This record gives sequence, structure tokens and C-alpha cells, in this order.
Amino acid sequence: MPVVIAIIGILIGLLFPAFKAVQNQARSTQAKNDLTQIVNAVNAFYTDYGRYPVGAAANDTCVNWTVGPCGSQQQISSDALFNELRACAATDTTSCSAAATLNARQIVYISPPSVKDPNSPKSGMGTGSTSINRGRYFDPWGAPYNVVIDSAYNNTCVNIYGNQNVGGAGVAPIPQGVVAWSNGPDLQVGTNSDYIYKNPSTGAQSDDVISWQ
Repeated sequence: MPVVIAIIGILIGLLFPAFKAVQNQARSTQAKNDLTQIVNAVNAFYTDYGRYPVGAAANDTCVNWTVGPCGSQQQISSDALFNELRACAATDTTSCSAAATLNARQIVYISPPSVKDPNSPKSGMGTGSTSINRGRYFDPWGAPYNVVIDSAYNNTCVNIYGNQNVGGAGVAPIPQGVVAWSNGPDLQVGTNSDYIYKNPSTGAQSDDVISWQ
């Protein structure tokens, strides 16, 4: 019996890393799909209203981003953006922190599912009485998605990773009106919060999931 238990333990030890890898790949795919929906929703809002669902700013508007390369830009909270995209004045108030104001026609551009556990939110829109979580769109690892919007209307968005020749992701700035990303399983930007998406020397890539590549 001890031998059988030992063999089972070895097999579990061998299979667990493979299971985690498959699980994270599935979550990365989900995050990529979520990011595409966010970008499409913001662009659809622009098509309908001729403006983005944020206030006017001299620089890009960054959602859920308060440090690093986006720190000098205009900051708004996640719920402020997603309330507009979900037309919260006409929808479920349990997951809305305020009514939409810019979305005058109350058009629903995005409708993510609510998280299963409001106290430990993952994969959906935060709900419940905790205002820090309510109305925020959480990735599969439990962190809010980050979004940058060209509220200066110069047809570019800041690339928080920088140009690809210094470890960034694509060109900087990014020639798009909206970009979004998830920090991935390690919950850190780049590798160990170093803002490096892909190391130009080693080719090692972070686990971040981005919308523009």
C-alpha cells in the first residue's frame, strides 16, 4: 500500500504542472477574447457618439492604471468606463456603481457576466456592496483589466511597455484609439513589474495578455 500511495503521489506531481499550463492557456484565451470585446465596445461607442466614453483630456485616459508610464495621464476608474458601455442606468443596479451619463441613448455595448464570488472576483463584472470591486471588469486571475483610450483624439495610445526594441510590445505609441491588457497569471506588468513584454536579448516573453498583437 505505501508503494501504491507513493506512485500516485509521483503521478500527481507529474500531472499537476501540465494541468496548470493547460488551465492558464485557457484563461489566456478567455482574457484575449474579453480584451477584444472591450476594444470593440469602446470603438462602437465612438462610432455612435463621435467621442469616447470618457471625459476630455490633453493626454490618453488610463483605466485602472495609476503608476508607471501611464501615471502622468488622465485617470478614471473602471466602473466609470464600464457603466457607460453597459448603459447602467437601464440595467442591473447591483453591479453598477452609478448611472451612465455620456451614453444618452442607453445602448448596451458590452455585457460581461457577473462574477461568481463578489468577495473574490474573477472572470466577469464585480458586484456586491464593496465599492472597490463593483462595476470593475475582472480577468480570469482576479485583477481588473487595464485600458488606455485616446481621449486626446490624436489617433494614438501610449504603449506602457515601450517600443519593442527595448522589450516592449509593438510600436510606441500605438496607432489605435483604444488598447487593453491583462497582467496575466503573475498579476504583474511584464516580468516582475519591469514593463518588459518580451526581452529583446533572450526572447523570453511575459505572461501578459494584450489586445494589440
